[in-house]
Amino acid sequence: MIKAMAHTDTDTQTSSFLKSLGFPTVQVHEAFTHFDFVKPSRRVLVIGPMGSGKTEYSARVWRDAEVALSKSDVIRQFTSSGTVDRRKVFFIRTLLDDVRFPDYPDDALAYRGGYISCGANIARIKDSFALERAIKEFPEVGTWIIDEASFYDERLAYVVRNDSLARGTLYIFPTLILNFRKDIFNSTARLMLDIATDVIPLTAYCEHPDCLENSFYTYRYYTVDGRECPALFFDPLIIVGGDRKKEDPLQPNYCSRCDAHHYLPGKEYTYFTLKPLGEQAASGNSIPLKKELGNLKDSMESSLLYAHMESKYRDDKDREVNMNALLPGAIAEKALIFLFAEQNLIPEELLLKLVNELDLDREYIRKTLLDNRRMVNLDQPLLEGLY
Repeated sequence: MIKAMAHTDTDTQTSSFLKSLGFPTVQVHEAFTHFDFVKPSRRVLVIGPMGSGKTEYSARVWRDAEVALSKSDVIRQFTSSGTVDRRKVFFIRTLLDDVRFPDYPDDALAYRGGYISCGANIARIKDSFALERAIKEFPEVGTWIIDEASFYDERLAYVVRNDSLARGTLYIFPTLILNFRKDIFNSTARLMLDIATDVIPLTAYCEHPDCLENSFYTYRYYTVDGRECPALFFDPLIIVGGDRKKEDPLQPNYCSRCDAHHYLPGKEYTYFTLKPLGEQAASGNSIPLKKELGNLKDSMESSLLYAHMESKYRDDKDREVNMNALLPGAIAEKALIFLFAEQNLIPEELLLKLVNELDLDREYIRKTLLDNRRMVNLDQPLLEGLY
């Protein structure tokens, strides 16, 4: 059961959101209490959209730990389990921080608007095995903050659960649980929900200029000629980039949005049209998929996607912003990546064939597949006679 550190009156909107993720009825955490280093063996999820202050919350935990460590030795009996002292905090950085925060020191716990220097108590790790090595190297550390835990392998969830139960250690996970599609981010995020003992939901103002509602959702969009262009549903799940606003039609921007202003066109097309085309290609007939990808690249108004969008948003009050989703670049590449990397419908040989025959953007595909942990040599020779 998920428990709270401090009881407040449950906010109806927050409770409904947590229930939609599969949480049981919860007590919502008091947002401004000092962190509790006394209770052992907790796994605390700090969730919210981009810009809601998840990593900044971690910085507050770090500052609270410094205050707690300044207390007398009497306090240690309350914050320790054996050799572990939960006032001693270690910050685990995601490898993505080098891209997101390039101007900060190597020992920075960086967040939007500032940072805290962690000295030796910080590490960049690749996977759960590296985390295990760090735990063994620093056996006295009692609180581990693992930033963006959803970006790591699934095994990490059980590494931290087992360690927290065995040694009384405390783990804090400031992380995205939902992706830009408003779905559970990935299987690691799902396992984090399973092993959590506490949840701290953070919100932000909806960043739409005409709205002051709370936002639980991360919105992905592109900027083309100054226009807001929502990401299509089949946009790649992970696109690594910095936090600065971008005007590049291949580089997305992120902000927090409420449900009403979180535009996500193309979902029906993805499942009614794109995925069936991928299944047909996987069965040996790639001609219809190739035709659609060719239209997405060179003749958008002839594509099935354009016909779907025209029909769906013809009388919609948000028609203009939804139709803008067709303006960013590499839409054919994104559709192919979705079928290959997420749906596992397109074999590598067919991927190479379509990339070559349609002259798709190899560099974009290569980088995006790498961001999504799929490595493909796009320059390898093709095998004749396939598809």
